[in-house]
Amino acid sequence: MEQMQNEVQSKPMNLSHDISSRVMPFFYKFWVSSHGNNFFTWIGTTPVVHVTEPTLVREASVNYRKYLKVIGNPLRKSLATGLFFAEGDRWAKHRKIINPAFHLEKLKHMEPSFYETCSEMMDKWEELMTGENSCEVDVVPYFCSFSADVISRTAFGSSFKEGRKIFELQKEQAEMMDKIDKSLYVPGSRFLPTRNNKRIKEIAQEVRAIIYSIIDKRVAAMKSGEITSKDDLLGMLLESNNKEIKEGGNKNFGLSNEDIFEECKLFYFAGQDTTAYALIWTMILLSHHKDWQTRAREEILHVFGDKRPDIHGLNQLKILNMILNEVHRLYPVATTTRRLIHEEVKLGNLTLPAGTIIQLNNLLFHHDKKTWGEDASEFNPQRFSEGVSKATKQGQVLYLPFGTGPRICIGQNFAMLEMKMALAMILQRFSFDLSPSYSHAPQTVLSLQPQLGAHLILHKL
Repeated sequence: MEQMQNEVQSKPMNLSHDISSRVMPFFYKFWVSSHGNNFFTWIGTTPVVHVTEPTLVREASVNYRKYLKVIGNPLRKSLATGLFFAEGDRWAKHRKIINPAFHLEKLKHMEPSFYETCSEMMDKWEELMTGENSCEVDVVPYFCSFSADVISRTAFGSSFKEGRKIFELQKEQAEMMDKIDKSLYVPGSRFLPTRNNKRIKEIAQEVRAIIYSIIDKRVAAMKSGEITSKDDLLGMLLESNNKEIKEGGNKNFGLSNEDIFEECKLFYFAGQDTTAYALIWTMILLSHHKDWQTRAREEILHVFGDKRPDIHGLNQLKILNMILNEVHRLYPVATTTRRLIHEEVKLGNLTLPAGTIIQLNNLLFHHDKKTWGEDASEFNPQRFSEGVSKATKQGQVLYLPFGTGPRICIGQNFAMLEMKMALAMILQRFSFDLSPSYSHAPQTVLSLQPQLGAHLILHKL
């Protein structure tokens, strides 16, 4: 696996959206040779069953008590746990308390943060412009900063300056965890005083101190009446948690301080990395397919003109919604989903022993010609003109940009609103092309990223 991965990453590929053989060459090889049937590979002594049939994908996704999250190396918990890794009754409890913070009504309070942060990013681009009102920019660091700033403001009500340290620490930690994930886990190896292990633990302690400080200040301010606003995610989470404790009659019905800390850490990690790269791939694709960039801009100008975008108008942007669905299909941030079974199960005609990992290859599903047609690896947002459910023969089962079933990403509405706001504002003020220096090299480092950056030519309109 490592040899094949190193080989494909040694050079960029041609500008094509048929990226499966580069992003996941080992699994792609078995996918092709299996002719679309279920197959299995190994991670050391652990069997990994790759499920391809829609009915089995649905079963593995819906039954969250039988098919559990895979943590792998225990050090991974230091990066993020919270709702993402909670199981059974604990998951149901966390989801119930956190869910109100992500209702569309609540997300309206986030709109100013999205707007202000995107304005700051575009102002920086304009500062780079020459007399011809254009410049070449690698947009990767800008969008990473943008999404980190958004999550800082919307999660904690703080500026990006206060949240910058968390962003930098988690980015470093994620890169180290990716290396560990791609190597065979030896039980007990996390206790060895290696440079990687020591640094991962140091980062975990630093992030813990920063987030706990933010939470403690907020709780103290709310108790004293100094802060009554509940417009950010932390405030909404604390409000929902207090409500659950009051209704239940004791603290056991709510989340502990440690639970709240883990959820805040997850907000920060999941909220900035995934959205940033989804936006970056969208910019790359619209630079390559200028006709769709033009169509999206015309729709945005028809709805907003040069006025500030708002949630009501963003929900009317059908073309932009189609484009985002197609970007998530071709370049899903999460290329695979794994589940672990703890006791023998019957999945279709498969009898799987305890300890088996079930893997759903999201990227391969999204590029499968049997599901999407002969143009499966082409950029064609039109396929989503009647919505997601009518875009494939199997409906939504094999379209998994945010997961599926009860454990579908709780932040989906948040992410889509953030992306629509950013793209609407950018398309109002700029047009953009791929730079001659752009090299197409998708790779997975926890999320799907451009290995060699995203160099674009921006033109001020």
